[in-house]
Amino acid sequence: MFELLFKYPLTVYQKGSLVLQTGWSVWWWVAATLLAMAVVGWLLFSKWNNGKRTKAIVLWTLQSTMIAIVLLLLWQPGMSIATLKPQQNIVAVLLDDSKSMGLAEDGTTRREAMIKTLEGGLADGLKKKFQVRFYKMGARLERTADWKGLTAQAPVSRLSDGLAQIAAESASLPIGALVVMSDGGDTAGGVDRQTLATLRSRRFPVHTIGYGREKAERDIALQDVQTPARALADSRLGVMVSFQQRGFAGQKAKIVVSENGKTLTARDVTLAADGAAQVENLLFNAGNAGPKTVQVSVQTLNGETNTGNNSLTRLVQVDSRKPRILYIEGEPRWEFKFIRRALEEDRSIHLVTLLRTTQNKIYRQGINTPTELEGGFPSTLDELFAFEGVIIGDVEANYFTPTQVELLQQFVDRRGGGLLFLGGRTTLADGGYGASPLVELLPVNPGERRTTFQRDRATVELTTAGRESIYARLEEDPAKNVERWKKLPYLADFQAAGTLKPGAVVLAEAVTEKKGRLPLWIIQNYGRGRTAVLATSGTWRWQMTQPLEDKSHEVFWQQLSRWLVGATPGRVVAAMTRTVFSDERTIPLRAEVRNRQYLPLNDATVEARISGPGGVAATVVLQPDPVSPGVFLGEWGAEKPGSYLVEMYATRAGEEVGRDTVSFRREDGVSEAFHSEQDKETLERLSTQTGGRYWKPDEVRKLPEEITYSEAGITTREVKDLWNIPIVFLVLALLRGSEWMLRRKWGAV
Repeated sequence: MFELLFKYPLTVYQKGSLVLQTGWSVWWWVAATLLAMAVVGWLLFSKWNNGKRTKAIVLWTLQSTMIAIVLLLLWQPGMSIATLKPQQNIVAVLLDDSKSMGLAEDGTTRREAMIKTLEGGLADGLKKKFQVRFYKMGARLERTADWKGLTAQAPVSRLSDGLAQIAAESASLPIGALVVMSDGGDTAGGVDRQTLATLRSRRFPVHTIGYGREKAERDIALQDVQTPARALADSRLGVMVSFQQRGFAGQKAKIVVSENGKTLTARDVTLAADGAAQVENLLFNAGNAGPKTVQVSVQTLNGETNTGNNSLTRLVQVDSRKPRILYIEGEPRWEFKFIRRALEEDRSIHLVTLLRTTQNKIYRQGINTPTELEGGFPSTLDELFAFEGVIIGDVEANYFTPTQVELLQQFVDRRGGGLLFLGGRTTLADGGYGASPLVELLPVNPGERRTTFQRDRATVELTTAGRESIYARLEEDPAKNVERWKKLPYLADFQAAGTLKPGAVVLAEAVTEKKGRLPLWIIQNYGRGRTAVLATSGTWRWQMTQPLEDKSHEVFWQQLSRWLVGATPGRVVAAMTRTVFSDERTIPLRAEVRNRQYLPLNDATVEARISGPGGVAATVVLQPDPVSPGVFLGEWGAEKPGSYLVEMYATRAGEEVGRDTVSFRREDGVSEAFHSEQDKETLERLSTQTGGRYWKPDEVRKLPEEITYSEAGITTREVKDLWNIPIVFLVLALLRGSEWMLRRKWGAV
């Protein structure tokens, strides 16, 4: 319709510039128009001056507009535009050869639809005007004689790299335009800004032709799977599965978490509405130490159009370390006895206890050497930093010396340790913590009232945050877990913990008869570490008053202790941006190194020792990050897919500082199965930002003519006449016809 009215494509008006071919000044046209308008006005207003002034103004406007247009045509307006010289310019056609082009829709694959477009006249139309070069696009861009060699089997598609390569070739070639025939999927993350800037600077219009449905009709697609990057042996791990579906709303599906074909856990879920984001949380046991490859999948349903996006793989590094927890108790009590029993059953935790049996006597258990902690609670940094977690039981605040208080603050903030405060008759507010510097470490402000500890019954209920926390899971099923907590035996005592600090999170509440609901289990992050309050000394009843086979008490304390120490770092911490790299070869390496006082160490030598599939072995020396003290960075190219183990090894002055191990997995061909719908947004953005246009396959017959109007390559300027475009004569006829109809209506023809 546009070309019917305006004679030329929209591109001519967008890229061209208006010129007057007579060379007469535009001010002459303005003067002539104003003179004509004045004459017409004088004639009309002199004749229509008796109560007909409004009608005269309408007729004057119509006649003046028509005169202005006619005068403008005498100046011979035209559009000056650059056009490519026939057969002297190259048009590069990039053909997507990735696996996603092999997906079938309505019995035809995208590859077949692309070939149909080429053979339906596009290829011949381009060859009549330009030299045409075909490229197949996958992991790299390759020249091809035509489209007959396309297989739609490339494991990755790198659109951005292909465009960058063409831009580089243009330095010695007269490339006039680029045509991209693709579904828009780019496993490298999309077209980067630098490539777009290069294309714009060289004025390359990129025309895109999109294939594939914009929305899948019947498909279940995983969006993301989140698991902890590392964990302690035998830990309970949570996996958060995000997915969406179309065409199966209300149906049942099974989510399966497996390792090497062995099911770790599974759950049946009801699928949400079409297109709605759905999140499910599952739990499984980490098992023994070592890298664990976990596959999360949604079982295929009948009629799915794409089954390749139903599963994702994640890697969890299960550490072999056995973190040490120091538990100090102010007096013998049931809680101390049953906590010890619960944690002694956990082979991944080493519990060391200090029990004050009299005012000046300490009973030590779990120590490594006869001299360890012989002076009681640590009073030096080396002593305290040998632990990853600390539990403070029924101990008054003034028991700790100012030096020990400062050490505890550094232990959490700098060391990154975990600190847990338990309830009791001489702790929290009753123990003077509200007036002690230790109040800074508490997730609550306990105040200074000394009657907060009550020996009354209290039941426990989880909060919303507690329902979502894996550390509060006594049952795998979330609904059953909430009910299990409600049915636990009552606590024999509780304590008013105080007012919450801004960063505190309540996981459980004590439900009491006299005090109502009180925060019971409160956690917060502090510096590099974490602190918590459990405002009771009565969890022992969960073991004493239930059958021997009930493990609620043991599970609770083992999970709480793992929360306490699971994230406590060593002196060397190896880290990856993620555990699985899909269709990427460049692997970023990162290590954080600290000295004995856990201050950043900048003058260390850090090596990454890498081992992988097929006997791959490499050593990469990491360099200090100039921005972040104690951080060392590096990169390594992983050519082969598979699982890799990286040991970060740090030394200083010939002495070992520490080491840490992390694992990652590299995969090829995975991303192609995800986001399999046509990424029309990317294709449109690419074409719009480079001066091209997005085309549907049934519109491309006009593409060769559109490409002609390009400023890249070898061009010439031509002027398109505007005096004879149909819209001008339609407007003149409309103006004249409107005047005639009004005169007839007003009786003044």
